[in-house]
Amino acid sequence: MCVAWPGTVIEVRDRKAVVDFSENRVEARTGLVEVEPGDRVLVHAGCILQKVSESEAEELMQLFHDLEESAG
Repeated sequence: MCVAWPGTVIEVRDRKAVVDFSENRVEARTGLVEVEPGDRVLVHAGCILQKVSESEAEELMQLFHDLEESAG
C-alpha cells in the first residue's frame, strides 16, 4: 500500500522543493507539479504528486491521526 502524506511547500529550488511535515523538512521533486511556497501538497517517495486544498490536507491529517489512535 502506498500513502501520500500532506505537507506545506516552504521553498522551491530548481526542480525540487523543501516541504514541511509537522516541522520535519524534506526535499521533494517537483517534476510532476508546479508549486510555490505556501502550497499544500501530497508527497510520496520523494515526489510531489499533487496540490491539495487546506481543507483536504487537514482532513487527511485527521484521518492519519485517527488511524494511529485506533492502532495503538
